[in-house]
Amino acid sequence: MAATLMLRFMRTTSTHSYQKSVSNYLSKSTKLRTQWQSCTTSFALCFSNSSSVSGRNNELSYYHAVGKEPLIGKTMGQIMDETTEKYPDRESHVFCADGIRRTFAQFKQETDKIALGFLALGIKKGDRVGMWGSSTLEWVLTQFALSRFGAIMVNINPVARTPELEYYLQKSGCKGIVCGKSFRTLDYYAMLQEICPELATDKAGQLKSARLPDLKTVIFRGEDSLPGTYNFPDLLNMGSSTEEKRLEEYKRLTQFDEPINIQFTSGTTGLSKGATLTHHNIVNNSNIVGYNLGYHEKQHIVCLPVPLYHCSGSVLGTLCGMVHGATCVFPATGYDVEATLRAVSTEKCTAFIGTPTMYIDLLNHPKLKDCDCSSLSTALMGGSSCPSEIVHQCTDKLNITFITVSYGLTEVSPLISQTTKDDPFEKKFSTVGKANDHNELKIIDEAGNIVPRNTAGELCSRGYTTMIGYWQDEKKTKEAIDESRWFHSGDLAVMDDEGYVSIVGRKKDMIIRGGENIYSVELEDFLYKHPKIEDVQVIGVPDERLGEIVCAWIKLKEGQTATEVEIKEFCKGEMAYFKVPKIVHFVKTFPMTVNGKVQKFQMRQEMQKMLKVNK
Repeated sequence: MAATLMLRFMRTTSTHSYQKSVSNYLSKSTKLRTQWQSCTTSFALCFSNSSSVSGRNNELSYYHAVGKEPLIGKTMGQIMDETTEKYPDRESHVFCADGIRRTFAQFKQETDKIALGFLALGIKKGDRVGMWGSSTLEWVLTQFALSRFGAIMVNINPVARTPELEYYLQKSGCKGIVCGKSFRTLDYYAMLQEICPELATDKAGQLKSARLPDLKTVIFRGEDSLPGTYNFPDLLNMGSSTEEKRLEEYKRLTQFDEPINIQFTSGTTGLSKGATLTHHNIVNNSNIVGYNLGYHEKQHIVCLPVPLYHCSGSVLGTLCGMVHGATCVFPATGYDVEATLRAVSTEKCTAFIGTPTMYIDLLNHPKLKDCDCSSLSTALMGGSSCPSEIVHQCTDKLNITFITVSYGLTEVSPLISQTTKDDPFEKKFSTVGKANDHNELKIIDEAGNIVPRNTAGELCSRGYTTMIGYWQDEKKTKEAIDESRWFHSGDLAVMDDEGYVSIVGRKKDMIIRGGENIYSVELEDFLYKHPKIEDVQVIGVPDERLGEIVCAWIKLKEGQTATEVEIKEFCKGEMAYFKVPKIVHFVKTFPMTVNGKVQKFQMRQEMQKMLKVNK
């Protein structure tokens, strides 16, 4: 009884009231006083032993985050209904480039009409529909309309080339595809017609493609009435009472554990795989991440320069906004630094979602000084390692008082760790936080054993975030998710005594020079301190004698010049000799994915060609 009392009081009362309550309660019983003294002695020994074990670094790199609130057992459609009922007249989406604004009520009404249109075209629950385009209203309408009746949206990279497009559509067995007109220099219709020449002669909705036999329906943004296609606005008026009854039936049948989204990995390490996510995966990740950002505390206006095809845009952006009633602002159809600064200023954005590269671009843009960033207060930074120097500059120059640094992958919906407001200052910027609620993290060695705290190894996660698997790829799924449902990230990390995680690089990015392990993130963080350097990426390139040598790709700030000798001298005396870059390569840009991730495998290939290394 005394032990129960102790636990209850420890969990629910302040220190002062806890001590007062215990004193009053125990004064009534000598027997309880004796039990209490025994319990307090046991608790003291327990905490004392726990502290000493941690101090001796014998504790293993495992952490389980018990959730503050239960998980949500609802579909995306149910979430949209609830949020619209709460905030019907609040703006849900703003598309700056197109001058389009929607309230939650307007967006829901339009979404339901588009859903009826899809049903009229023969799309049904479980069918896959590709979405190929940039950040437009049509993209978000398609996302939520398909979720209304359990169809599965396949996100397609807006800069995908023809062979990639064919691979995505074929692999996922898409029955339909919604397309933008073009993006940058790409002509979407010409590219699709290259794969499906039958478009020129087949009727809309009756495509008979030799190379893509599953594809029947092609829908294009706008009103150009291209041969063999529907115009997206046509869907608004296609639904009848028959489709309305069918939509209600599908809403009733759709379960939150069913797949709703296939997101092909960005290809930083090679051929894309289709990560298959459920309503449960992404609704709960949106809820927890938004809670950590403080979206529940006040209305937020979120600037989203990140692409919609990626989890950062479609989950941490549009779905997170829907869960929490936040307004999503899209500065441009594609990434545009100046347009992003303008959107922050004119729309009075309070929150910002971006990769480290995007923050670096904002900080170094010549028009930053003319931009009013006073409304900004909150930011999420993720997608790759975040140099601490950049985080500090965001506070100084962008007025962002709360920055949460996160870690995740498409396969885990996407975030599994995140720093919070309550974290100690030194942990907020030097780590990616602890496991997010309802998640387990562990760090393992090559044999699969959990390593001691403060020891580098592969980061693994388990929880509601883990994808179903890779679409139609059982072999790759088993390589990524083991029999105990642990997802193996392929990233190297260290967990400290308190459970905070630091990412030290990809397993493939670790440089092994003459038997010495070198982590690229450590070198990048140091080089960012050089006053002339705007951005830097460190890779290993093959060497006959040492196995690998260190190579630094450096982008200098505008108007600056530097030499290889100068960079090496900056490093000497500040790090072990074997970590000093052997090669310094100055560049204007880095090879990147559309969502701002640096493609280091392409950098290695380029260096090997330059150095004429065959390996």
